[in-house]
Amino acid sequence: MAIRRELFAGEVLYRQGEPSDCAWLVERGTIELVSVQGRREISHGVLGQGELIGELGMLDGAPRSATAIARGDTVLLAIEHDQFLERLESGDPIVRTLVDSLLQRTRSIIASLPADVALPAEDVSCDDPVERSGIEKIRMETQLREALDTGALEVRYQPLYDIPAGRVSSYEALVRWELPERGAVSPGEFIKLAEETSLIVPVGEYVLDRVIAVLVGLRDAGVEPLPSIAVNLSARQLVEPGMARQIVARVQRAQLPKGALKLEVTESRMLDYGPVHAVMQHCRENGIPFALDDFGTGYSNLTHLYKLDFEFIKVDQAFARHMFETPRAMALVESIVAMAHALGAQVITEGVETLEQLQRLREMGVRYAQGYLVGQAQPAEKVLSGEAARVGEAAARG
Repeated sequence: MAIRRELFAGEVLYRQGEPSDCAWLVERGTIELVSVQGRREISHGVLGQGELIGELGMLDGAPRSATAIARGDTVLLAIEHDQFLERLESGDPIVRTLVDSLLQRTRSIIASLPADVALPAEDVSCDDPVERSGIEKIRMETQLREALDTGALEVRYQPLYDIPAGRVSSYEALVRWELPERGAVSPGEFIKLAEETSLIVPVGEYVLDRVIAVLVGLRDAGVEPLPSIAVNLSARQLVEPGMARQIVARVQRAQLPKGALKLEVTESRMLDYGPVHAVMQHCRENGIPFALDDFGTGYSNLTHLYKLDFEFIKVDQAFARHMFETPRAMALVESIVAMAHALGAQVITEGVETLEQLQRLREMGVRYAQGYLVGQAQPAEKVLSGEAARVGEAAARG
């Protein structure tokens, strides 16, 4: 089924009596709902931008209770049955029970109405802020599905400076998304949205495929040594059945050298340490190292730290940015670096913006610096041309 549907004036979206396989969100234009009861044709109103159509039938699969007709040039986004059901199944059991009860009661009321009484409109507009927020979330989720299908997500690459070697030797892949009507969408917003559903899995595969393509392009261009590129994985992705094998298989098919692909995971309460340890071990055995991301913020549970087999610790950007503010801030950075070294891990420090910060990190024995001093995230073309590395190296040398 197409995610986006465009209609001209008078065109029918669906007809009364047809199966209810999805709901629709009006992106632009208007849709009138019309039903035939006996010899009468009854209009149930016109719905416009931001309104949902057909959601009741999507829930229980009952036939369409009305015909939906475009009253002008109209664009709609499909809300698939499985997409909604996934959210419902993962929600509170009490909420699921209430939804089922309300659905059955609504259908019962409609069935008990006299034949000459107009059926109530299945879809009504609502200006309630909470409901409007929910509809906007559904809209964005559908647009994200469409972005995956059309390749509209962009993967950018932020360089990491190898301090002892004095060169850019690796990158972090960062996914970016822009919508025509609102511009750039915060990664925190759409990644969180993806994590609430199974979308996080195809998003991860999308990024992984593009990163591997860049690495193959660099190798084929004769770049030596080949830089490594890190891909972020969520806790949900990490324990997805078969995910580790899929990642290893992709790398092996591309015939990439060991260490060319690196994986990053943020420690959180969602991590199931047993399965995660097994995934890390399998990847390491096949030449794919791990980094523990955003260390020092959020959960950072030291009681579990020894259970995770990682080669790198990424110190969160907040520490580098404030390291010169007080002796205590500096002591925290020094302690984290010392602990990482004691665990046999190399340190990557984010948020490096000045040469002074870089010099102090060099004195601590930090291996990699990442931040605006080295360079912002760049398109794949600049990585493939070598421009991102040259600019980053020149900036880090002052």
